[in-house]
Amino acid sequence: MTFSVRTANLRTLNSLTKYPSIPTYHTLGDKGRLAEPAIAFDGPVVGTEKVDGTNARIVFLPDGTYLLGSREEFLYASGDLIGNPALGIVEHLRPVADALREKRLDAGGITVVFGEVYGGNVTAHSKQYTGEKRVGYRVFDVVRLTDYETPLTWSAEQLSGWRESGGQPFVTEDALQAFTREHGLETTPRILEQDGAALPKDLEGASAWLRAHAPETRCALDAGAGQHPEGIVVRTRDRRTIAKLRYEDYERTLRVKR
Repeated sequence: MTFSVRTANLRTLNSLTKYPSIPTYHTLGDKGRLAEPAIAFDGPVVGTEKVDGTNARIVFLPDGTYLLGSREEFLYASGDLIGNPALGIVEHLRPVADALREKRLDAGGITVVFGEVYGGNVTAHSKQYTGEKRVGYRVFDVVRLTDYETPLTWSAEQLSGWRESGGQPFVTEDALQAFTREHGLETTPRILEQDGAALPKDLEGASAWLRAHAPETRCALDAGAGQHPEGIVVRTRDRRTIAKLRYEDYERTLRVKR
C-alpha cells in the first residue's frame, strides 16, 4: 500500500504518533499527592532534566511529507501556506523539520521526533529559562515505525491502549544520542547515570535526591533565567521503563505530610 498524507486518516495518524503519558515515580493519588510504592527500576538508568515547555512533535511520513504537532493535535503540514500559531510550535520547528526532511528520515516508515519547545511565553514557568523571552528546543525521544499499516487500521481505543502500554518503538538511549549528533540537535540534558535499584524508594529520600541532582536548570537561554528546573525523568537505556520526578509533586506532598 502506498502511503499518502492526503488520503490518510489524520485522526488515526494523530493518535498513532502522540507521545504517551509518563508515570510519576511515586504513585500519584488524590489532590496531586504522591504515595509509596515507587516504580521499580532494574539495571542502569539515565536521568535527564524535565523541561517545562510544550510537548512538540515532527512526524516524517513515507510519502516525503511531514506534520508538526503539539501533544494533542497536528498544527501544520509541509507545504501549507498557513499554520496554527499555538505556542509558537510551527514557527520554531518548521526550520528544523525542513532541514531534517532533506535527510529523508521518512524512508521505510514513519519517524517521529519528540521535543520540548520552551521559554518565550510558552508556559507560566518560562521565566525559569529566559529573562529575554528567548525560545529553545530540546529533543527527548524518537520513534521509528516501520510497521505502521496495521496500527492505522485500529480503533481509537486500540491505538490508545497500545500507545499507553509502551507499544510505540522508541529508539534506545544510544540511538537517540547518535541521531541528535548526526542531525545537530540538542537533547534534554543528561544529568546522571546510576543503578536503578539504588534510587530512593521513600518520598523524603526521592525529594532529597531530586534536589541534589537538579538544583538548577541546565537549559537556561540567557543570564536573566530564574534557573529553577521542573524535575528529572528517569529511564532505562532501552526506554522500557520510564518515570518522572517533579519538584512540585514532592513539595505538595511533603508539605501536607508535615
